[in-house]
Amino acid sequence: MKKLYFLLMTGVLCVATVSTTQAASTAITSNLDPAFGASGTVEIVATIDAPDPSGIAVVNNRLFLTFPKHDGDHPGPVLAEWKNGQLIPFPSSAFSESAQGDPASRLISPHGMTTDTQGNIWVIDDGKIKGHSIPAGGAKVVGISPTSGQIIASVILKEALLPDSHMNDLRVDLTHGAKGTAFITDSSFGGHPALVVVDIATGRQRRVLAGHVSTMPDKGYQTVLDGRVLHYDSTHPTFPAGGADGITLSVNSQTLYYSPLASRRLYSLSTAQLADFSVSSDELAQRVVDEGEKGAADGLATDPWNRIYTTAADHDAIFRRNPDGGFELIASDPRFVWPDGIFADSRYVYVVLGQWSRLPRLHGGQDMRRPPFLVAKVPITPPASQ
Repeated sequence: MKKLYFLLMTGVLCVATVSTTQAASTAITSNLDPAFGASGTVEIVATIDAPDPSGIAVVNNRLFLTFPKHDGDHPGPVLAEWKNGQLIPFPSSAFSESAQGDPASRLISPHGMTTDTQGNIWVIDDGKIKGHSIPAGGAKVVGISPTSGQIIASVILKEALLPDSHMNDLRVDLTHGAKGTAFITDSSFGGHPALVVVDIATGRQRRVLAGHVSTMPDKGYQTVLDGRVLHYDSTHPTFPAGGADGITLSVNSQTLYYSPLASRRLYSLSTAQLADFSVSSDELAQRVVDEGEKGAADGLATDPWNRIYTTAADHDAIFRRNPDGGFELIASDPRFVWPDGIFADSRYVYVVLGQWSRLPRLHGGQDMRRPPFLVAKVPITPPASQ
């Protein structure tokens, strides 16, 4: 059995219990919309009073989270493991909690996080603290062994970094480059989004697809958040918006999928072409594939069966794109207020519920976030054919 939540015209939140089968089938049995309410099996795995989490990775049932500072400085770790109901700085307090020392030797403001095919954790540090410029060495790609806590790689972003960069999320492809290649979405604080490619072994890096439709926000973009109908306006922002943001790899690492934040399109490119520095950005632009609509997604994640999960903030939901290009609803819940970072393994899809649509800068200076901040998981199963 499961509970469905209905907000009546009086503003009273009512709860109805229905069977899991009924919720999954969303059968049409009346003149009411069967999609209105909660669906799917949602379990809250972390409840955090502060700070606000964003990136997520799960390794051997260990939950890791990032806590960026670009929308507000805060005490406590910027990378932590959620353990026994507490945030434990990872891999150490000196590396993930210190506000002193060389920016290149510690995390400043990590945002996106992922794992590679060997189970290592990778973090993109955008280096940005609200009200401050990005210090030298602040923006970087960092690889960490979850077992030993050893820093296995740290590549400082220089040539690929702009003063208004917002290095948002990343994926690491171990099939190209001696130590792999990192693909990063720079959603940009100043309207200059792009993809960033980094050869981890050499540190060689470049920006590609700057100004291309696949990395730019849709100027006609409209969404509905917290009951408000909103339009994209770069000069008067009322919701999280911007360029290249969500990113994920195919299971074989041969295809990169990505999308702008203020767009419902999904795009893809061959990783072999992206990782080849001899292929120009203009040439890459000719090879971008428009994969069609994918909803209003922030985060993207791929499961072991090459199915892509997308957050859907305007539906308080998680969608799944199957290999045939078809979509299905995996879960919706009124607690899914701006689902942000997302991670999938063979058993669950995990999602951070960051409430980023309620930031002060989007509400006339008033902070509308209401802690606690939640992290949820939803069970998944192999495709029927497996």
